[in-house]
Amino acid sequence: MNPRLTDWSGKRVWLLGASTGIGAALAGQLLARGARVALSARNTARLTEVAADAGHALVLPCDAADEASLRAAWDALLAAWGGVDVALYVAGDYVPMRAWELDTATARRMIDVNLVGAVTFAACVVPQLLRQGNGQIGFVASVAGYRGLPKSLIYGPTKAALINFAEALYLDLRPQGIGVRVINPGFVATPLTAQNDFAMPALLTAEQAALATLAGFAGGAFEIHYPKRFTRVLKLLAHLPYRLYFPLVRRLGGASGRPR
Repeated sequence: MNPRLTDWSGKRVWLLGASTGIGAALAGQLLARGARVALSARNTARLTEVAADAGHALVLPCDAADEASLRAAWDALLAAWGGVDVALYVAGDYVPMRAWELDTATARRMIDVNLVGAVTFAACVVPQLLRQGNGQIGFVASVAGYRGLPKSLIYGPTKAALINFAEALYLDLRPQGIGVRVINPGFVATPLTAQNDFAMPALLTAEQAALATLAGFAGGAFEIHYPKRFTRVLKLLAHLPYRLYFPLVRRLGGASGRPR
């Protein structure tokens, strides 16, 4: 379905969301494998730490939720490298939220980072990949996008939309020689998931998630999901009729909580 990518040596990679979590771990792995990595996020100091002494790293700070900032980073990358071979959107925002906690400002920030930023990212990268006639673009979504889950009132829908967006991109771009990937992790230990006050089954480290992501690029699948022992359960649940799905998820996920 997609070109297999096993040799990252010399590949020009733009990694947006590289300061912490999966993004930072991916940056380290890619740099160790000889890729030329452009690192973007808001935290310049953290990006510099991730880049360390790697001569093939380029630090390009930007805010994924700010279109002008994101496009300025892309312009700087074009000026430095002329383009990319692989573009990965790893930026994400997450705030656990229930119906009685719905806050529009918080919701808007998640929508802007998780979805609107990804669209802007694609709008920057896709024309260059089409001119080049090859390359790949990928987006880190989440298994939370498979179906509605407790405490995922806004986060889940943004990831569902991102999955749908990646699917539509694949239909348009794969016939043009461009690979499109969507990465759907389960629970990964990051500063964002540290907010959770519930048990997280099959929790992975960011390093494990990065390795699983690169293993996915070595295959041709559109979707990279991990850990399989957890994501396969979520996929099964997603196919249940609502009369079975809702009661089961309430029991498993504590959806019966009440506002205080």
